[in-house]
Amino acid sequence: MQIQFCNCQYNHRRRRRVTQLITLSNERRNVAPPGTVRGLLQAVAKMMSEESEPMRHIDLGSPSLEQPAAGHWFPGPPPPVYSCTLTPELVAKAREELQEKPEWRLRDAQALRDMVLKEQPNLRTRLDDAFLLRFLRARKFDYDRAMQLLLNYHTSRRAWPEVFQDLKPSTVKHVLDLGFLTVLPHPDLNGCYILCLRPGKWKANDYPFEDNIRAIYLTLEKLIQPEETQVNGIVILADYTGVGLSQASNPGPFLAKKVVSILQDSFPIRIKAVNIINEPRIFKGIFAIIKPFLKEKMAERYVLHGSDLRSLHRKIPQSVLPEEYGGVARHLDMSAWAKTLLDSEEEFIVEFCQPDPLEGVVLPDSMLFEGEQPGGGARDDDTFRGLRSQLYYCY
Repeated sequence: MQIQFCNCQYNHRRRRRVTQLITLSNERRNVAPPGTVRGLLQAVAKMMSEESEPMRHIDLGSPSLEQPAAGHWFPGPPPPVYSCTLTPELVAKAREELQEKPEWRLRDAQALRDMVLKEQPNLRTRLDDAFLLRFLRARKFDYDRAMQLLLNYHTSRRAWPEVFQDLKPSTVKHVLDLGFLTVLPHPDLNGCYILCLRPGKWKANDYPFEDNIRAIYLTLEKLIQPEETQVNGIVILADYTGVGLSQASNPGPFLAKKVVSILQDSFPIRIKAVNIINEPRIFKGIFAIIKPFLKEKMAERYVLHGSDLRSLHRKIPQSVLPEEYGGVARHLDMSAWAKTLLDSEEEFIVEFCQPDPLEGVVLPDSMLFEGEQPGGGARDDDTFRGLRSQLYYCY
């Protein structure tokens, strides 16, 4: 359960009260009826509203194209008690594209909550409306598919402890300082925030590749908080300048498959497009590693632009791109998003630095990553040897 904290320093007494409420919520999460959970959330909201210090302002309206102040341009976390923040235009879009009916929204969240309590009573997961709606929207309000996505979401944490253990922004500060990723301050014309990746900034001897995945995952968790992102989705812009053989061959097919599995099947976000620019010839080998694990619909969303910025501008308007990519939105600023993540340390501690949510839960073998099943790792090693030769050939 996420708790909204003030921008300013809060005192020890307040932190102790929030911690007590969080602990109580964790103890009751799997057995308390929805009304009790709502009562707890309302108590947290009342307690925080009574504080004299001002709360973080949340503005989910259409973003201005004026240069935002560092660390203050992205919407804050949702309030403890759910209240729809979608504009009328986004409500209509959600109805058309996601089969979301405003009059049934809370009923649908309750139905998914009932499924979790009935089918997986030992699963330690958030059950508040705002959280469950992420999964319903990602699967177009199909209860069964949303339930499967929620289980996959938690299963992925157990399958990849190197990524999910002690997952919080301070543990990936070195990745953020390197400039490996950022989020552009303005969404595109469809309202999609743009996740900008620069894999060429990373070298194999800098730190483990899994640290990059940790930073990406934390970014996705932050991006999915606003309801507008849940409806509009995101766009990925990957700049492959400087990528050589060492970066391309380091992840291997096993890690590539895990990343793709998380993005496609285990995280409640809609990836609308993946734009690749400045890709070297070796990218053919990189894509050969990734493509076998992509669903056809996702593979069709990959667009290779090379060094042709005009091609990129046909997909992402110049008005939201930095000067480095032929845009007019000033220089690429890596610090603003880093500050946004680092300022969210508390909420990620509450969300991720907790006991294993699947402890005591029995899942079928079909839900495990292939590498965890007998013989899965050996098959991946054989695949990697074949694909590595393609990388050398392309290079």
